[in-house]
Amino acid sequence: MLKKFFIKPKGHDHSMEKRLNYRFKDQSLFQRALTHSSHAYETQDLPGDNERLEFLGDSVVGLIAADFFYRMYPDATEGDLSKFKSSAASTIALAEYARQIKLDEVIHLGKGEEKSGGRKKSTILAGSFEALVGAIYIDGGFEAARAVYEKLLEGSYSKIKKQGLEINNYKSALQEFLQKEELPAPQYKTVTVTGPDHRKEFVVEVVVNKTALGKAKGPSRKVAEQKAAENALKSFFGKRIKALTPETFLFKS
Repeated sequence: MLKKFFIKPKGHDHSMEKRLNYRFKDQSLFQRALTHSSHAYETQDLPGDNERLEFLGDSVVGLIAADFFYRMYPDATEGDLSKFKSSAASTIALAEYARQIKLDEVIHLGKGEEKSGGRKKSTILAGSFEALVGAIYIDGGFEAARAVYEKLLEGSYSKIKKQGLEINNYKSALQEFLQKEELPAPQYKTVTVTGPDHRKEFVVEVVVNKTALGKAKGPSRKVAEQKAAENALKSFFGKRIKALTPETFLFKS
């Protein structure tokens, strides 16, 4: 039974450790970080699921991100630092980091979750990434966890020059802009939902005073709403907006 549990779904865990440049001393901890609750429930086998590690990893990820941006941008305001941290530690961002290290290829999923496209779900990938960081923190300490996550952060943020730029979330920025113009808050309406459960596509429209400002599609309502807000802002500010992540952008003052 135990041998069956450790069959690899697609990739190889040792390859994952090479990509992380980190070798686990406790391999059972590593396996737990890779094990989604759906798989643990189906097998009823050790080492259990990764939910407790995900809980711990969420805080570790937040601290590493806060420390990274605090050091990188010594003149940034508390507000901008919070926005940078939110952009780096969001579900969408963490899911993308998981894909970069090919975590989606080695996580252990239950048969039902596998069939429904669980390897592509941002929530599962982000949670697994947090669990992995939490496991590294337990196994090797804070510096080991920071080395893994900070390398990914550097790839996304190290080339950004803070001077003359503002960072914001598309939906928050659109609402702030409309408030300054003394206009009502934007409303997001789902126009259509198509596709099977494991591959749905949402089309969302952002509306103010019955006027459509932008429309976009995405694999979830949240992503589609962000893209609709992005399209609305670009109609106002054009090239002054530079995409940073699927949720955030840099604004040239």
